[in-house]
Order: sequence, then structure tokens, then C-alpha cells
Amino acid sequence: MATQLKNLSDFSDTDIPSAINYKFGIVVAEWNPVITNALYGGAYQSLIDHGALPDNVYTYSVPGSFELTSGADLLLKNLKLDAVICLGCVIQGETRHFDFICQAVANGISNVAIKYSKPVIFGVLTTDNQQQAADRAGGIHGNKGVEAAVTAIKMANLAETLNN
Repeated sequence: MATQLKNLSDFSDTDIPSAINYKFGIVVAEWNPVITNALYGGAYQSLIDHGALPDNVYTYSVPGSFELTSGADLLLKNLKLDAVICLGCVIQGETRHFDFICQAVANGISNVAIKYSKPVIFGVLTTDNQQQAADRAGGIHGNKGVEAAVTAIKMANLAETLNN
């Protein structure tokens, strides 16, 4: 796998617009908090580093990754946001639960984005084990939270560009 040797959070070859004019929601799953808190830290700091104002970043927790869809829906229904970032972690177990949750979350996040015509970003790790999750939550492969934040900024900018 080519990603084994790469930091996936390296954006040195791409332009990232300023986030100063945007409002972001972040929905974080409480399940697997060591991983999801690391994802959140990366996402939040990345937004701030790219110009987002702290008062324009709204963070809410939900029990698990399955609830990310409902959380994103509630945020977009009740707040004027330019993008929502969904952060969670689902680790493969011995049952098919992993498959059902991952598919439901991916489809749900897509459906919320379509429902509101707003970027809703899939920042959910779907890994085989805890070590892979740690490697993608600030470890050797970067931080999926950083990637989700950059994606949110770029998509908010795209939406603004197309709506003007």
C-alpha cells in the first residue's frame, strides 16, 4: 500500500484558502476518545491556523460514529454554517457491525450534505486495529482531522465561489 510510506496530511503542494470568513461545525464521536480527541485537536488547530476565528468554530459531541449523521443534521438545521466536519473512528471487530456502521455513516453524511447543499466532511477513520487508528490520528500517517479541516475550508470556498 503506497500510503504506508506517506504522511497523508501534507498539503505543501496545494493552496488552502483563508478560513477567516467561514463558520464551521465540528461533530466529534465520544467513542474511542483517545483517537477522536486527537482528530478533533488536528481539525480545530488546522482551522485556526488557516484563519478561522475561534468564535466561528462550533464543536459538539455525539455518543458514537453512527450519531455523526444526526449531529451534522442538527447543526445545519440550527446554525448558519459553511461546512460541518464529522470526526469518528470505527475499528474492525469480529462481527459485521463494522461494515454496517461504516456504510451507514458514509451514506448518512453524504445525505446530509445533499439535503442542505453544504459541505459535510467525512473525517471518520475506518481501520483494522487500534494501531492503524493511532497512525492516522497524529501518528506516522498524519492526522485525518487536519485533512478533514482542509477539505472543509476548500469546500466552503468552492461553495462561496459558485454562489457568487
